[in-house]
Formats: sequence, structure tokens, C-alpha cells
Amino acid sequence: MTTNGFGGDCLAGVRVLDMTQFEAGPSCTETLAWMGAEVVKVENPKGGDPGRSLGGKDGVDDPYFLNFNANKKSITVNLKDPRGLQLVKDLAAKADVLVENFAPGAIERLGLGADVIRALNPSMIYCQVKGFGEGSPYEQNLAFDMIAQACSGIMSTTGELDGRPLKPGPSLGDTGTGMLLAVSILGALYRRTKTGQGDHLQVAMQDAMLHYMRIAFSYQARTGKPAPRAADSSVSGGNPPMGTFPSKGGGPNDYVYVYTSRANPEHWRRLLGVIGREDLIGDPRYDSPAARSERKAEVDEMVAAWTRRHTKHEAMEIIGAAGIPAGAVLDTQELTNDPTFEQRGIMQTIDHPTVGPFKMVAWPVRFSGRPPPVKPAPLLGANNKDILTNWLGLSAEQVTGLHGESIIG
Repeated sequence: MTTNGFGGDCLAGVRVLDMTQFEAGPSCTETLAWMGAEVVKVENPKGGDPGRSLGGKDGVDDPYFLNFNANKKSITVNLKDPRGLQLVKDLAAKADVLVENFAPGAIERLGLGADVIRALNPSMIYCQVKGFGEGSPYEQNLAFDMIAQACSGIMSTTGELDGRPLKPGPSLGDTGTGMLLAVSILGALYRRTKTGQGDHLQVAMQDAMLHYMRIAFSYQARTGKPAPRAADSSVSGGNPPMGTFPSKGGGPNDYVYVYTSRANPEHWRRLLGVIGREDLIGDPRYDSPAARSERKAEVDEMVAAWTRRHTKHEAMEIIGAAGIPAGAVLDTQELTNDPTFEQRGIMQTIDHPTVGPFKMVAWPVRFSGRPPPVKPAPLLGANNKDILTNWLGLSAEQVTGLHGESIIG
């Protein structure tokens, strides 16, 4: 098989039954779809994934749904009908991977638990996303992104030093969990090529978030104290100057982040040159991280006095060109309007049949120079005939009959 060079055929031939909704599960299955797997999203005929209707516009899928379900197919099945359940079992018998993120115990009550499905298809990679892990006192609790962040230490390290805990903007609990599961599925599929054995993968959102907190746990192990809130610094400790500095404009995001590493004293010396304070190079009052920590407010104001005279883009360019890590604080509109992301394929514009042109973030890893291509998220039930015909060999008349009996939408 020849490669298209864009990663879109890496998982060609792999069939994924996607019984997920909202974000954690769909993030995982979308990743597999971008890699070329045939991902079939099983949805309720009456509305489908609740993420479709978050915007409240009848018949128009919300951008939330579009962003997490690209490159997939959709089939509608009435799981309250025994014949619908049998249809899912028949599909599972033909699938390589099944992913679900129902509420605790729900998939088992439907009769589609791991023991049932893996008995039908022993080579199946059966995957579950839950809020809390088996054996946890909270394993029956429902969880969304913010709950996972609260219960994993993430919120405890986020916020101003003397302020209340805050939730970071990114949905780490959802998409972060989905990425860990996707990587694990790839490992299980690779092993299966050698052993023929399937697997039962489970990941809890709380457990997954501990993975993203390893620096904070390192701090706790080193000091014997809980990792503190880090504000715009790091839980592993700061090295003034390090953080966001105001820039010209005065808008809510007119800041530039400047970082001087403890591991590279040249960052500080270079920065003194940039801000016109070469006279302080070698001055023992500022020359070491420890000395600057004692004069943090003074050092920060020294840098801020310079950054206020420049826009955040100018500051990033000048400081970065001097060999000092720096980054303008960019909002989503600025990032959307930056043409270089689309030129590089990191953002791609799809042509959705009801929404029209829609720019979205694609998979960021480049294969031979380009990320995998993005195709629009499917309309509800758009692939009923395709999947039932090609996976199960049903005739057009049989598919029509299932529709007429409300077993599929």
C-alpha cells in the first residue's frame, strides 16, 4: 500500500464503533479518524450526540460538535429496541475498536458491556472513558471536564498566588483524557498484529489528569508540601523575570510572556541588553536567580517598563530574536485570523453541508510535511445505508425496512 504522505491512511482498514458523546470520547475517536480509521458514530435517532444541539438551532449542528467529530460517519440506532441492540452487536462483531463514555453502568445495563462484546469478538479493543476509576469511592459519580480538573490537582495549582483555585481554559479533562486513550488504542492495535489478542482499556478522567500533573507531584515530593498555585509562573518555581508583562495597547490580552531559564544565565544577560540595562550585567544584586528572587518586584518592573513601550508582537519578535524565550498572549480570534496556520494545514476549512465553510483546528502532527486532511463531521444518520450495507451486507430493502420500523433513524 502506498502512502498519501498526510497520515490519513495510517489506520486504513481499522473499523471503530464510536459510542461516545460530548468531548472526551469523541476526541479520542476523531484522532483515530484523522489517522484513517473508519469511525462510525452510533447515535440516537432523536437528536443524536447532545453536542449537536448545544447552539439551539434546529437542524444545524453546533460548532462544538463539528470540532470533535470530523472525518467520521454517523449511523442512527434505537437502542431501546432489542433489534437495535442486536444491530449494534452485529456491527461490533465486525469492528476492531469500540469506544464508549456512557454514564457509569449504563453500557452494561444495555447489554453491551465488555464481557458481552468481547465474547462476540475476542480480538476487539473495547475502550471505556469514565469520570472516576474502578475502585475509587466516586466511581459511580458523573464527571465532566471541570470535575476532573478539580479532583486531580489541576485547579489547586491554577490561579493567583493568594486567590481561589481556577479552571484552566483548555479542556484538559476531556480532550486530554481522549488523547491518552487514543495512544493506548494504537498500542493495543499494534500488539494485536503480533498476538491476535484484543483488550479491554479503561481510563478515568481523574486518573488521566494525574499524568498532566507530574511536575506538581515532583514539587510535592521534593518539598513535602502541596504544590501551590503558580499564577503566571510554574509550580516548579520561578526565576525572575518570568511571567506575563503588559504591552502597548492596554487590551485584556495585551501581554507578552517572558521566560528566563534557571538553566541558562545568558537569558538574563541578553534581556538586560534588550531593555537597555547593560550596566547591570554582572551586578551581584541581580546576577543570580536567588538574588533576583529577592528583588522580584523591582526586576519585573524593569522589564515591564520596556514592554509597555512595545506591542506584544513587537516585544515577542525583539526578545525572541535576542535568544530569549518570549510569546505574545494571543486570543482565539487572533489565532483564527493568522493565515499561517491555514497555510500549514494546522487549521483547515471544511465545507459542511448545512453550516457551510467552517474553519477548525486539525491534527497538529505533520506526516511528510502535512497534517492529515479534515473532512466535515457527518449529518445525523448520514451513513446508515453505507454502514449497514458494507459492514453487515444488508440489502437496500432491509435497510429501508429497519427505517420504517424506527430501528434506525
